[in-house]
Amino acid sequence: MPINKKYKDLKPGFFTRIRPEIEKYNAINLSEGYTGFHCSEKLTALIQKHVSEGLNQYSEAFGEIVLRKRIASKIEKLYGHVYDPEKEITITAGAVQAISTVLSAIIKEGDEVIVFEPTCVNIVPAIKMNGGQPVFIPIDKSTLKIDWEQVQKMITTQTRMIIITNPHSPMGSVLNELDMLRLQKMVNGTNILVLSDETFEHIVFDGESHQSMALFPILANKSIIVSSFGETYHVTGWQTGYCLAPEEISAEIRKVQEITLGRVNTPFQLAFSDFLEYEEEYLMLNEFYQRKRDLFNSLIETSGFSPVISQGSYFEILDYSSVSNEPDEEFVLKLIKEHGIALAPLSIFSHTKSNSRLVRINFAQPDEILKTVAEKLTSLGTV
Repeated sequence: MPINKKYKDLKPGFFTRIRPEIEKYNAINLSEGYTGFHCSEKLTALIQKHVSEGLNQYSEAFGEIVLRKRIASKIEKLYGHVYDPEKEITITAGAVQAISTVLSAIIKEGDEVIVFEPTCVNIVPAIKMNGGQPVFIPIDKSTLKIDWEQVQKMITTQTRMIIITNPHSPMGSVLNELDMLRLQKMVNGTNILVLSDETFEHIVFDGESHQSMALFPILANKSIIVSSFGETYHVTGWQTGYCLAPEEISAEIRKVQEITLGRVNTPFQLAFSDFLEYEEEYLMLNEFYQRKRDLFNSLIETSGFSPVISQGSYFEILDYSSVSNEPDEEFVLKLIKEHGIALAPLSIFSHTKSNSRLVRINFAQPDEILKTVAEKLTSLGTV
């Protein structure tokens, strides 16, 4: 039946398109964002406990208050900012849903939104779906730095929001204190809000600490922080996260969430609330993933792949220009079909194609998988 298509430019994403190829060739999938580890047995036991208690009814509208209180306590302890769990913390179905809801609540027709590219594949479509205009600023692919002078030049009277991902996916870059102070000075006294995806807040390497918006009072009062339990606890498929924002902004976000989502599942919220008591489960992640990063990089030293060393997250960029002259999407498909490895082409995270020979790898895998992948990559040789 013919329909009047509303989103004519939206097409199935790259990951949706390559999953059948990954399954067909039984490829090791290091292209997407989930981890290769089981969650803690303590968390599994908590899920079973709360499910067995028959807690099958709707949760509170914006999240179980016990979970919101635990999040407020954690944020205050880590970053010093106090969020009101009643009015400033909202439980969401993961980070992607949270970001989409925030954009729907805040962005109006004609609003400009500054986006640092490469960026998460969901962000730009969500901006456009709400009538916003993305303004693209590149992250330097060799230094992983943001040019803040360029950002200042791109700000106009129409600029409504700046979107930050810290640590960054797909680049693995991390913002430092100076970056945050530059951003704070830039938005202070303006109507510009900051949307900060801090999903990988507990995965920062080389002795650095996560610079949350919540650490900086002016930024905290102008920011919406999004995070997720999935990447922290190896349960990305459980889709449970949260959104932190000042009361006035939270009220607008909650209007949209109540209509589009309703509520997040009850027993999982209660399990995460209990599990937040085990601080070591997230405090150990920096060391855990840095060891994974360092192991993988040591394993590919003799290959033709050159890593852009990850500063945070469990993603890293690999330069394959010494291995192949093929465009990145073609190269990735070849790796799947001929070598049984699935990586992500960096070009899918940008609005324009480039000639760079860069791919993203997810190194959140058991050592045996990383060794197998490194052997396969090393066997490719050089051009």
